[in-house]
Amino acid sequence: MRMEENKNKKAGKSVGRKSKADPAVYRYGIKFNSQENDQFELLFRKSGMAYRARFIKAVLLDKEIKVVRIDKAAMDYYIRLTNFYHQFQSIGNNYNQTVKAVKTNFGEKRAFALLRNLEKATIDLVVLSKRIIMLTREFEEEYLIKRKREEQRNGG
Repeated sequence: MRMEENKNKKAGKSVGRKSKADPAVYRYGIKFNSQENDQFELLFRKSGMAYRARFIKAVLLDKEIKVVRIDKAAMDYYIRLTNFYHQFQSIGNNYNQTVKAVKTNFGEKRAFALLRNLEKATIDLVVLSKRIIMLTREFEEEYLIKRKREEQRNGG
């Protein structure tokens, strides 16, 4: 009698993940030679997918496969550009703090002279930022757009 009570309790409570309605139970094995394996690995890496099994299923069942190409030169450039942006933000914060400090701690003539020096530095900063913007546009036109056109011509 006791065993039947335990079975009834277990039947009422289920522990763990719910069972799938149609679980994947069919398994297949494939073998590649070294050249085929290199080609497969290249395609797998380009897909950006995390699991080989999902990649194989996507290829076999005609699902859309996304190819992610990471251009290291472009990535490096944008990382550096992002660092510049953060530095400009810091300079902007420092600029605001400096103006407040000058206004509160100095007389009108001294504050005017200090702000004049700050204005000159700000103009230099604006010139530098325009140069960075120009270089970024050049980089995009000369490098990224040119590379995209070459890829389209080469089919891929």
